[in-house]
Amino acid sequence: MRQGGVVSPLPSARGRLADGEISRTTSDWEQRYRRTVIVSDTVATAFVVAAIGEFFGARDAANWHEKWGILAFGTELLVLAMLAVSRAWAPAVLGQGAEEFRRLGRSLFMATVALALGGIALTSRNIKLWIFVAIPAIAVVTMTTRYLLRLWLHKQRKEGRCLRPVLAAGSPATVRDLITRTRKFPHLGWRVDAVCTEDGLGPEGDQLDGVPVVGRLTDVANHIRRDGYRVVAVTPDPHWSPHRLQRLAWNLEGSDAEMVVAPVLMEVAGPRLHVDAVLGIPLLRVSMPSFTGGRRSVKGVVDRLGAAFLLLLFAPLMVVVALLVMAESRGGAVYRQRRVGKDGREFTILKFRTMVAGADRARAELADRNEGAGLLFKLRRDPRVTRVGAVLRRYSIDELPQLFNVLTGSMSLVGPRPPLPEECAAYGPDIRRRLLVKPGLTGLWQISGRSDLPWEEAVRLDLRYVEDWSLALDTVILWKTLRAVLYGQGAY
Repeated sequence: MRQGGVVSPLPSARGRLADGEISRTTSDWEQRYRRTVIVSDTVATAFVVAAIGEFFGARDAANWHEKWGILAFGTELLVLAMLAVSRAWAPAVLGQGAEEFRRLGRSLFMATVALALGGIALTSRNIKLWIFVAIPAIAVVTMTTRYLLRLWLHKQRKEGRCLRPVLAAGSPATVRDLITRTRKFPHLGWRVDAVCTEDGLGPEGDQLDGVPVVGRLTDVANHIRRDGYRVVAVTPDPHWSPHRLQRLAWNLEGSDAEMVVAPVLMEVAGPRLHVDAVLGIPLLRVSMPSFTGGRRSVKGVVDRLGAAFLLLLFAPLMVVVALLVMAESRGGAVYRQRRVGKDGREFTILKFRTMVAGADRARAELADRNEGAGLLFKLRRDPRVTRVGAVLRRYSIDELPQLFNVLTGSMSLVGPRPPLPEECAAYGPDIRRRLLVKPGLTGLWQISGRSDLPWEEAVRLDLRYVEDWSLALDTVILWKTLRAVLYGQGAY
């Protein structure tokens, strides 16, 4: 069934069309999206190369073909070749996660290195133009078009289209968790259409959270071949011994289904997971989280340079805000508060004042109205917040002075939320892992709902950042923060 040229949501696994049809139609939209990305990258690269050639070649038109034409054509072919070599067009990475942009960046870096080596070999004096102008311009244009295509795809998925039909096979508890997550995050592209359990039954008989239970775990391969599911999600269950998982993988050979096995190691992902074959045994190797080293040094440099740039950019706005804050209510423009940073060291955080003078002393009187989750104190309609302060909070403008904290090294642009000392006093050993890195001006909590998040979810996101940090993840968070701030969701 189709709507607007894409796959429409299916009511249940029992309402299938002909055998294999679901798989073919799902592959159709995946292939169309992949072709669209390839065409987009090709056109963007050609546009940048042509624009640079037009601008610089116009000044030396007589020798354009001789001096510039070969380099321009070679640059475009080299970029496209590196995109193919780095598998930047692989369907598995398109439309979600930081891996898509990581591969795109790696491809362009490889193209830059190849151009530099080619320029040395050919002793070309014009190669600098393509290295320092063309490649960065191609990066900006291709990443922008990729992001716009991703926004379109995510919009389709939120409307129930362009989703991969999934058969989940495991214990009812772990399958229920998977169903909950896929419904909460439809932009990831999964829709659980059917479930298999050990006894072929769910808590509601033939259903589990509204998804039909179609059979036993021993029947998974038969259902895949008959009904054409796109993904087989194997969740933890005592039934899944190594031999049975291997047998299932063999039985799925020749089908269009992708087998995905959820490891028991929760909240560890990304660059820390590696699959190695040792003595013929496949082992999932988990590398230690990175808290020091070269990448952390790069992060520190980027933090300070970024903070300095943003302070210069927002300096006029900060002056206006400071005047508005002081004009509305008595007191200074900047509010200072003690927070806990890396390794438990306290520091003074800076924010624009959003409350009336003496707001801290009035907190005890409002304790019984607390709406915050866990250890947080929050009120949606806090009587202490001024009118100017409400606007500053909604768009996170009150946090701009924290750029000085980033500049001085007590905070980072991206990291866990900076906690209060009384919060840290109540932390257990697990939650204290948030203090292994610098707190951030923004983070996963900022782009995932902010104050609307349950306490457990906020902690989970902070710990996930600590465990799976990477420069690519920081880039994605910074980009998504802009949208979160503009919408003002979860800010009060």
